[in-house]
Amino acid sequence: MSVMEQLANTVIKGDIEGVKPQVQQALDEGIDADDILQNGLMQGMEEVGKRFASEEMFIPEVMRSARVMHSALEILRPILQESDREVRSKGKMVLGTVEGDIHDIGKSLVEMMFTANGFEVIDIGINVSPQSFVEAIKEYKPDFLGMSALLTSTMPAITQTIEAIEREGIRDKVKIIIGMTTIIRSLKNKVPIGRMTSIGSPTTKPTIIPRTKAIPILWIKGIAKYLLKKPFFASLIR
Repeated sequence: MSVMEQLANTVIKGDIEGVKPQVQQALDEGIDADDILQNGLMQGMEEVGKRFASEEMFIPEVMRSARVMHSALEILRPILQESDREVRSKGKMVLGTVEGDIHDIGKSLVEMMFTANGFEVIDIGINVSPQSFVEAIKEYKPDFLGMSALLTSTMPAITQTIEAIEREGIRDKVKIIIGMTTIIRSLKNKVPIGRMTSIGSPTTKPTIIPRTKAIPILWIKGIAKYLLKKPFFASLIR
């Protein structure tokens, strides 16, 4: 098995303890950091996506693989920065759980998957007020705002947050993604839904990201061209 195959396999197995020694060994052997990332680790993440799509892997395993990527990037990112080849961001997302809700498992999974696949994610935590979401948009200027919720009692906070963003006149500056599990059907009737056809044409309404199988937040085809450049994400589309 080649070094790249070993690295990919480490990601697939979710070997958090083993990935750093393997990455360091590859670097010591003179293998380029970008080559390790693109042709080793990312290949593993792509396989994780395929296996998740075919139900050969499930959320806990996907989360471990994402953590492996995080661990590997702790070594690779400084090297890529020194060589002026920083890991290029595919986009920026501000992510938070809405006011009144303290659930963060789904949010954490999304943060790990986005980060592992080249996005810059700013996680502003749980129980986030509408005004805090507004301030985060102004401060970080993200491409996407992700709002997570689980409890039916927090549905009004989603609408209030969107209304706060509209009052500030910054709704057209960000694409809104809403993720939840049990409340998706009822929310569809209470929050206006829009569509996105490309990153360059923002909607005036939020996009609802429906629950599919066991994963809390998935990505609709309308934003696939921008978000899902890697097969790992493409495999999550339903």
